[in-house]
Amino acid sequence: MTTAKALQGVRVIEVANFLAAPSMGMHLADYGADVVKVERPGSGDEFRKWGLSKNGVALYFKVINRNKRSVTADLRTPLGQDIVKRLARTADILVENYRPGTMEKWGLGYDVLSAINPGLVMMRLTGYGQTGPAARKPGFGTALEGFAGAVYISGEPGRPPLLPGFGLADGSAGIMGAFLALAALRERDANGGRGQVVDLALYEAMFGLLGPFVVDHDQHGIVQERMGSRVPWVAPRNTYRTRDGRWVSLSASSNQTFARLCRALAIPELAADPRFAENRDRIGNVEALDRLLQDAIGRFDRDALIATLEAAEAVVAPVNSIADIAADPHIQARESIVAVDDEELGGPVHMQNVAGRFSRTPGRIAHAGPPLGAHNRQVLMEELGFSAEELAAAELPI
Repeated sequence: MTTAKALQGVRVIEVANFLAAPSMGMHLADYGADVVKVERPGSGDEFRKWGLSKNGVALYFKVINRNKRSVTADLRTPLGQDIVKRLARTADILVENYRPGTMEKWGLGYDVLSAINPGLVMMRLTGYGQTGPAARKPGFGTALEGFAGAVYISGEPGRPPLLPGFGLADGSAGIMGAFLALAALRERDANGGRGQVVDLALYEAMFGLLGPFVVDHDQHGIVQERMGSRVPWVAPRNTYRTRDGRWVSLSASSNQTFARLCRALAIPELAADPRFAENRDRIGNVEALDRLLQDAIGRFDRDALIATLEAAEAVVAPVNSIADIAADPHIQARESIVAVDDEELGGPVHMQNVAGRFSRTPGRIAHAGPPLGAHNRQVLMEELGFSAEELAAAELPI
């Protein structure tokens, strides 16, 4: 490994609030991009007020905005607009998530910013995208999870649809946004150095994750309904309760893995039963299959079941709570949770580590989300050349 970073030298301006676009900035910052977060003076990103807090500091903000620098600027004012323009001069990517037309209203549209820096890639991440009849509607992740169809298929048959228990639309859009931004940079550097606009709707990444949702409807007219933990293309695939009242998740998509599962559970006759001989047969008889598997699994305590199935090379895992995850030796060995010192919180804060492991230039978390305007002096004065008098006149702390 080296001290170099995979995205070292990439400069990102984050003119964004809440979760999706800042998640994108987090992924880029995790691998070494210099992400400068522009926030409203006084209040900052509204995410600073969301969720649980300690010492008046929002905990999730500390995660999503880790490794970034924070400056304050009122984009409704000439000074705030000048701050963004100066930042854009040396930026590779600017990500924003205001409603379509808002950046143009402030004189910060791509026509203006690309005239300052023709190589700039502008990531525009909004609820419904920049085009289409719904483009100007407000859109948060909860609404878009329903709009994209993910909620309709989530839940038990005959029961109300369920929203995911986390920010699925926001998180998937953040990952996709980071990928698209880097793809746009690759194209820029390979084809003459000119940037472009990337228009990403909040629902699109999640919509793309929904498997054969579209093609099955197109070719067979199938509307996927709620199936609990099952899916329509493989069986068995479910959660099962063990004798000690705990849960496991397992699947057996191939005939071979299904046969191994049945042998390990001491029910080898299931693999020879014509109802379950092939995956399509198992899908068609999934109710009976799940009852038989639950009966067999219910004879084991969870740890004994997992040991038995793993010895048979069947695919199984515990249904973990966060307390289980924090104590898991594999999680600890891979450092999937790390401690980050933070002055505002008065000590270390634990959070999910950077995803993925590079052999030479690993990502890392240098610091948690910064205090509001913590880098005003460093960025606005030392790097952009604003005077202390200009910032004081605008009541921007330095």
